Amino acid sequence: MAFTLYSLIQAAILCVNAVAVLHEERFLSKIGWGVDQSVGGFGDEPGIKVQMMNLIRSVRTVMRVPLIAVNSVCIVLLLLFG
Repeated sequence: MAFTLYSLIQAAILCVNAVAVLHEERFLSKIGWGVDQSVGGFGDEPGIKVQMMNLIRSVRTVMRVPLIAVNSVCIVLLLLFG
């Protein structure tokens, strides 16, 4: 398998898919990354944990519909070009 731009794009899509399928109650709350763990004070800098939780939540919210289209295109390209 050659190391191409398409394989890099495919790896990035797989990583975004992995983040998009994380379930809040089943997985994230068990490791302490649930919604109720992000309590911070006013004016405090958000820590890395809060920033990662916000990133996961935003990817799950914003990328849901575009991921369906991108995954469909990737599947069609793999079927056509091997």
